[in-house]
Amino acid sequence: MSVRHSLSMRSVAALMSLALAGCAAGPNYHRPPTPAPVVWKAEDPWRPGDPRDQIPKGEWWKIFGDADLDGLEAQAMGASPTLQAAVARLDQARALARLSVAGLYPTASVGFNSQRQRVSGNRPFISTPSPFTQNNFQLPFTVTYEPDFFGRVRRSIESSRAALQASVADLGNLRLLVASEVAADYFTIRALDAEIGVYARTVESLERGLQLTEQRARGGVASQLDVAQERTLLDGTRTQAILLTQQRAQFENALGTLTGQPASSFKLAAKPMPANIPTIPVGVPSDLLERRPDIAEAERQMAAANAQIGVAQSAYYPGVTLSAGGGFQSFDISKLATLTSGFWAVGAAVAEVVLSGGARRAQVDFAKAGYAGAIANYRGTVLTAFQEVEDNLVGLSVLEQAAMSQARAVDDARKALTIANNRYVGGLVSYLDVVTAQQSLLSNERLASEIEGQRLVTSVLLIKALGGGWDAASIANLQVKPTAKQAIEP
Repeated sequence: MSVRHSLSMRSVAALMSLALAGCAAGPNYHRPPTPAPVVWKAEDPWRPGDPRDQIPKGEWWKIFGDADLDGLEAQAMGASPTLQAAVARLDQARALARLSVAGLYPTASVGFNSQRQRVSGNRPFISTPSPFTQNNFQLPFTVTYEPDFFGRVRRSIESSRAALQASVADLGNLRLLVASEVAADYFTIRALDAEIGVYARTVESLERGLQLTEQRARGGVASQLDVAQERTLLDGTRTQAILLTQQRAQFENALGTLTGQPASSFKLAAKPMPANIPTIPVGVPSDLLERRPDIAEAERQMAAANAQIGVAQSAYYPGVTLSAGGGFQSFDISKLATLTSGFWAVGAAVAEVVLSGGARRAQVDFAKAGYAGAIANYRGTVLTAFQEVEDNLVGLSVLEQAAMSQARAVDDARKALTIANNRYVGGLVSYLDVVTAQQSLLSNERLASEIEGQRLVTSVLLIKALGGGWDAASIANLQVKPTAKQAIEP
């Protein structure tokens, strides 16, 4: 044997041993680095704490302690069409993952054939042609197997597993989106209820003021101008209250749709806003990489795209197919199962594409571009997550200061109205000063209600930005593995 032939045989043997040892085509996956700040830019007290320790896992809305909200969230989690569609997509991903595992197993088939035929007496290549009729009974079976020497199937399983995990994260993200939208709409309705209550109290006060002004005008103490000014303010206030009921109806209809109920039959009774805003623990920025389901989904999509590079590169290696077949064949069905009627065959085939017109290179380039796009999407998702947390941290801090300042403004407006009323009764000022004080009190009370509503909604958005108590560990152990049951499943 020549030295060159010996080296060639050793090279082939080394290649086959590496393949059998578990090497697979394409790059192994490593999560790319992502810039993450060490601390949040926002001020205390929103910075410390681990949200996973204090936000109820899976039911984060219970931190607000509102039974009506809890009931609406439970309805949305069970009846939202958006979530039902996501569950169906998850089932599809799970089925595709099982389909990829099937490539690790051989394929076996068995059948039965029966035939009766007449052979022509004038058939060619026969020295003494004569027609005859015969039976042909067969009971064949075949087994084919393609060993995964170069990792095409393993990379496909890796990609399918990552895609399945991404689907689980997508479902978690949609649950978070639906739950946060339900909570935000609910607290918006409560803020509108508070504003409508402000208008209702203001209308009652203005009606009493109008009666007093009309009495004073009949006694000659006040003018008809005073009456007209008070009536104008009263009518305008009623109009604004009516417009608020329209906004409330729209948010109520949206809640009905989110909870899987027809808007026409969904009703939500008025109720005061929660008195306290819960303290939301934030943790450090790097926690977001494990707590946000949309980040986990983008990361798993990146892993799936990386595995597809290996699937594409495996096309450069030859395909090996092992096959075996056998069975029984006889002209007499009563002799079909005898030993002399048996037949069998075994074989192997190796095929390598030598000319593809650049198709394989194009497939690899396509997979690499998909992976690069997945990396960009992942980094964009991470940066957006940091932005959303910072935005809502700043929002809560500013709104807390605004709420305290506005509470003082409401007290000041009430005092101003009392003084204006007393001075008007004493004849020291015109009724225009009273009307101005009434308008100021209405405006400040309404703004105070809006700020409280915004604080609740911003709290919801912050919890959403933090991932709502979700944890990437929920998908880490989700594996796609071959099972004996799948191997023998018909």
